[in-house]
Amino acid sequence: MTETEKEKLNPETLLREGKTVSISPKGYSMYPLLIPGTDRVIIEPSSGKRLKKGDVALFRRKESKLVLHRIVRVAERPDGLSFYFCGDNQKEIEGPIPEADICGKVVFIEKKKLKFSVRNPLYVLSVFVWMILRPVRPNISRFIARFKKVF
Repeated sequence: MTETEKEKLNPETLLREGKTVSISPKGYSMYPLLIPGTDRVIIEPSSGKRLKKGDVALFRRKESKLVLHRIVRVAERPDGLSFYFCGDNQKEIEGPIPEADICGKVVFIEKKKLKFSVRNPLYVLSVFVWMILRPVRPNISRFIARFKKVF
């Protein structure tokens, strides 16, 4: 596969071209919402869309990798909006991330036999509670993982 062909399959490139993508996230930073290797997310381009606190967005770290994390704060600056992110399984906040570095927003989540919109009221409620629990959620995630192993 040539570099041009690889670039055409890159989620960031596709999103910036206005296409919707489906990816399976890697890593445990968004656990327990997203389980690597089994769950998928449908991401729409963020360009022209209003991003807000609670949204899960795909962004590029400065000259680094793509990251899928939740927006925990939006700040207005003279040069535009800046966003602060945190993984659901993390406590540390990352930012400010300029709006230009964000390429997409999660609109659907697919689990084994379940697909739901991020507008689903149960999902919205669970996000609200999970964001309040940010300081202790890595402990909660470890407890959930141990509980799943036992049962």
